[in-house]
Amino acid sequence: MIHFWSLVFVYIWAGPHHLLNTALPGWLQALGMTFSLMLWAPSWGGMLNGLLTLRGAWGRLRTDPVLKFFAAGVTFYGMATFEGPLLAIKSVNALGHYTDWIIGHVHGGTLGWNGFMAAGMFYWLAPRLWNRPLHSPALANLHFWLGLVGILLYVSAMWTSGITQGVMLNATSEGGTVLTYPNFLDTLNTIKPMMLMRVIGGGLYLTGFLLLAYNLGRTIAGAAPVNGTIEVYVEAPDPAAALGVRGTLASAPVVFSALGLLSACAWLFGGGLLNLAGLFATSACVVLAIAHYQARARHWGDWYDRLLVNLAPFTVLTFLAVAIGGLIQIIPTVTVNKAANVEDRLEVPWTPLELAGRDLYVREGCYLCHSQMIRTLVPDVLRYGDYSRLGESIYDHPFQWGSKRTGPDLAREGGRYPHAWHYDHLLDPRSTSLGSIMPRYPWLFAHDTDVGALKGKIDVLRTLGVPYPSWSAGEIAAAASGQAKEIARDLRTQQRLSAPEKEIVALIAYLQKLGRSVRVPTTAARAP
Repeated sequence: MIHFWSLVFVYIWAGPHHLLNTALPGWLQALGMTFSLMLWAPSWGGMLNGLLTLRGAWGRLRTDPVLKFFAAGVTFYGMATFEGPLLAIKSVNALGHYTDWIIGHVHGGTLGWNGFMAAGMFYWLAPRLWNRPLHSPALANLHFWLGLVGILLYVSAMWTSGITQGVMLNATSEGGTVLTYPNFLDTLNTIKPMMLMRVIGGGLYLTGFLLLAYNLGRTIAGAAPVNGTIEVYVEAPDPAAALGVRGTLASAPVVFSALGLLSACAWLFGGGLLNLAGLFATSACVVLAIAHYQARARHWGDWYDRLLVNLAPFTVLTFLAVAIGGLIQIIPTVTVNKAANVEDRLEVPWTPLELAGRDLYVREGCYLCHSQMIRTLVPDVLRYGDYSRLGESIYDHPFQWGSKRTGPDLAREGGRYPHAWHYDHLLDPRSTSLGSIMPRYPWLFAHDTDVGALKGKIDVLRTLGVPYPSWSAGEIAAAASGQAKEIARDLRTQQRLSAPEKEIVALIAYLQKLGRSVRVPTTAARAP
């Protein structure tokens, strides 16, 4: 029921209102957005359930470290599930995406929810497993406060840093035609104090878990092994509880779920009258299911109780539910008409040397700081160039869109600087970009490129649909060697020395290819 109404409110908020031949009032769309956010987070119910479970035991929070960890962990869980839908709003996402805000959001859930719940379980389990009291409740309490302060410092620093990044990178003047901070390093230097605060917060959190390891180690040390027996009651199976195929699939919950799913698919993926028919059919299915449940609730409950004790039917229905959910997401993606979605540009497959350089780019983790996806936002286009097309990464496996910008986007990097600039930048980033925090990569100038592995890589990419010809290993090596010699020759003319076989040459080849796509005629791009 919650998911049904969430879809209704999503439709009011952002649905295809042109089907109604009218625009919905702004207040109604705002109401739809508000209720959508509320219903998108049914996990808040889990948070409230966890906190309300502690009713009557709040007084023990002062002395019981386990309850402290559980209460704080559930609270961080609720915060993370609220922030996720908030970041899905377009205007908020435009500010926060590619910034440290996303890092703070993820770590609030990871450190506060997962980490604290795990710590609480460790402190609860250890004394019971080894039949000994916890070595030091005081150290456990200290762990809690160190961890809590560490999380707050970490997340607050990332929130502050992320919003600062978003505001500065998106700031424009003169009617939105000029960047207020054209130099990316202006943003980076502004958030450096927040990076230090992140280190301090993370250090406190790590210190707390070191205390946990010491505390548990002292608790376990010297514990005597326990020998004993325990009686386990095994209930005899009831033949009357068995569910056959008919009793499983022909039941009211399955029938209503299947009809509702088909109607919802017609609503979500159909167009015109099919869209409206699917909407009404979904609504009718939900209403009928509620009415049937109210009239025969006992039969629904009996069927569910019997299903839980029948391995095969329960497994089959669970598999179908997971499979349907996955297929609804996967099928539209794999059946989409790629030619109609590349827009007006198509990626040129990497040459063997560029492919080797791309693998070096991935190996060194460059995608962790540099994205390759320019959004359609005006500040992005002003700063990095024309927005990215889907066709420009259609042969990228895996794509390098990225999720963080500690450095500038590289989608249009090719040809922007000469080979010598990239040579100097990778040898000593501060020599080309004053104030950069990018590390040096001196080993790229000492190690040779693994050309022998290219044959297998190209064969794999060919099976994935990249239009590589059937090259032999000798042809691949010759092509890579020829391009590497050209780059090395150019570097020598600019007083930079590098042997053609070095990794730096391959990486330069890759960087200079970025953004070099083929323009596709609009009519051809939209052909079926």
